[in-house]
Amino acid sequence: MSASTTLLPFQPSRMSTAQLAAVSFLARYPGRTHALYAFQLRQWFAWCEHHGLDPLVGIQRAHVELYIRGLGERGLMDSSVVTMMHGVRGFFRFAHVDGLISADPAVYARLPKVQRDESRTQGLDRLELIRFLQVAQTMSVHHGALAFLLGINALRASEAAAVHIEHYADTLRGHRVLHLVGKGNKPATMPLTVPVLRVLEACRGQRTSGPLVLRPVSGKPIDRRDAYRMVTRIAKTAKIPRHISPHSLRHAAITNALDAGVPLRDAQILARHADPRT
Repeated sequence: MSASTTLLPFQPSRMSTAQLAAVSFLARYPGRTHALYAFQLRQWFAWCEHHGLDPLVGIQRAHVELYIRGLGERGLMDSSVVTMMHGVRGFFRFAHVDGLISADPAVYARLPKVQRDESRTQGLDRLELIRFLQVAQTMSVHHGALAFLLGINALRASEAAAVHIEHYADTLRGHRVLHLVGKGNKPATMPLTVPVLRVLEACRGQRTSGPLVLRPVSGKPIDRRDAYRMVTRIAKTAKIPRHISPHSLRHAAITNALDAGVPLRDAQILARHADPRT
């Protein structure tokens, strides 16, 4: 990629308008979101370079729609095409807001229609979830704690990996609670039932601080990739005959709560979703 389409480093005096707009847009986002949007913008910048276009100035809606069509022709699913455009559309939206371009060429670009009302995640029924939790506890206290955080409290993999012992030390209205920072850096407080607390305490052992769930062999804190591997291992040991991911357990926690008669509003609070359809 030539200097004209390089996103970083930040050197205002030597950057093009497109580079400055990209860096300004990416500065809004931390962590994995920043990395994802940076990748998406690099793909857009590379496409523009290949076609002799400036990535920002002079771009028309037709250019954006040709890029979208090209993503589909590369074999990406419709949902993946829509995801790949998140960073590009945000890039143009904020460039327009900042006055760098007179109009947003991506705002009316046609995207593939993706039906999002139904989840395609394969969850577990009540008996499978019980078996999964039981098997996890026989493998190690760390497998057990991870399974309960995912399958009972509906945490995401990254949230479960980030739980520290200090995060569930508080009591609120007679219940031990877990403090966490969820998706979009939104803080949340979740009550812990006695069975969950018992499993977390077994995992904690004599420790008083630090990450809760550790890699059973090395004793190092887990990350979200470790969580995926541990869940896969538990599912295989429990003889669940399909692919199970941490999101499958989150899905199972919510659907089993609804099946047990929990009101939709309460299940939505458990999921921490703004839209009950998701």
